[in-house]
Amino acid sequence: MSRRILVVAHNHPDLHPGGTEILAHDLAGGYREQGCDVLFLGATNAIHREAHPGTALQATGSDGDVLLWSGHFDRFYLSQIDHYGTLQDLAGLLQEFRPDVIHIHHLVLIGAEFLTLARRLLPKVKIVMTLHDYYPICHNDGLMVRPTDRERCTAASPTRCRGCFPGIGSDRFLLRERFLKTHLAAVDQFVAPSRFLRQRYVDWGLAGDRIDVIENARPAREPAVHRVKRGPRASFGYFGNVNPWKGVLELVKAAALLSASGLRGFELRIHGGAPFQSESFVAEFEAALAASDGTVTHCGPYHREEMPELMAEIDWVVMPSIWWENAPLVIQEAYQHRRPVIASGIGGMAEMVRDGIDGLHVRPGDPAQLARTLRRAVEEKGLWDRLVEGIRPQPTIADCTTAHLALFDRLTLAEAA
Repeated sequence: MSRRILVVAHNHPDLHPGGTEILAHDLAGGYREQGCDVLFLGATNAIHREAHPGTALQATGSDGDVLLWSGHFDRFYLSQIDHYGTLQDLAGLLQEFRPDVIHIHHLVLIGAEFLTLARRLLPKVKIVMTLHDYYPICHNDGLMVRPTDRERCTAASPTRCRGCFPGIGSDRFLLRERFLKTHLAAVDQFVAPSRFLRQRYVDWGLAGDRIDVIENARPAREPAVHRVKRGPRASFGYFGNVNPWKGVLELVKAAALLSASGLRGFELRIHGGAPFQSESFVAEFEAALAASDGTVTHCGPYHREEMPELMAEIDWVVMPSIWWENAPLVIQEAYQHRRPVIASGIGGMAEMVRDGIDGLHVRPGDPAQLARTLRRAVEEKGLWDRLVEGIRPQPTIADCTTAHLALFDRLTLAEAA
């Protein structure tokens, strides 16, 4: 059955190629390939685009995608505060396109009010929301990590959240939670890409039977050839943004410890930029690079199309994040290219990487233990081959599309019954 599907994300991969935007856009393409009438709506602001007079909506991309320019957004409440401009333009788009299904991937820049607006204007529309991170639960950029001492949180409460943000009263955190849960009630079904993230939202108060687990996916591609072996498998690669929560500083420090211990012949290649990071963090990162004795190369930002070429230069992918990552696309890309992964054994990473089977777990935030694991990866005979052999086939966008369309069918049949 052909459907009209509106796919909504908090940016567009042409402007901000983050994992959420990439997956949302790939799924939109998957729905089109299955014969659906699809409109992709991404939000943006002055960081990437200037406003156009007269409307909040702009055109972008070769697929007829639409951008919502959102310059008046309340990040605390995840609220679209421009009720007379932006929300009216969203209402016009909904009434003109009249989707059967809305698949929303984030509330940032779009606003939680979009959910209840869609429900009011289109009472029969099916609203599915994929939970990619913890933004509704956590005001600290959805990380569930304390900004002061970087302790990971297992739950949120008004009192505990005020401890992270002393300038915001506990009453406002309580109002924030109630505001968001009120608008999230308009969602028919949620999707979580990991069991870990699903449980965090169940603990927060969403009903477990309203959250399906569907793995993220990447488009199918041929794996990059492995490097010609001229010694141990000692080339490591990091892929992703360079920021304090990804554990990049700890990774560079681990490489410096390895070098200082006398290990030679290994290299670490860091692929990714450091957009919007503080001067102090960038300075600390550059100092750590300088102290790495030439074993670490910061290769800078990259495009997804370059991934096979970049993977061909390395043996291992390292993901040492210190926050509860949900379901990083980088891990799936590493497995697509038959590279074992060394990852922090927490959150969704611990689900995706099976310790001793297709990768290795490390303690987050511990450069010394990470260095010992990197040494093991270099020196333990047969380890790399055994882990490569353990890598499972990864779901494709076609698989992910089929799973979501089956969910949409289920919701439609449930209403008919």
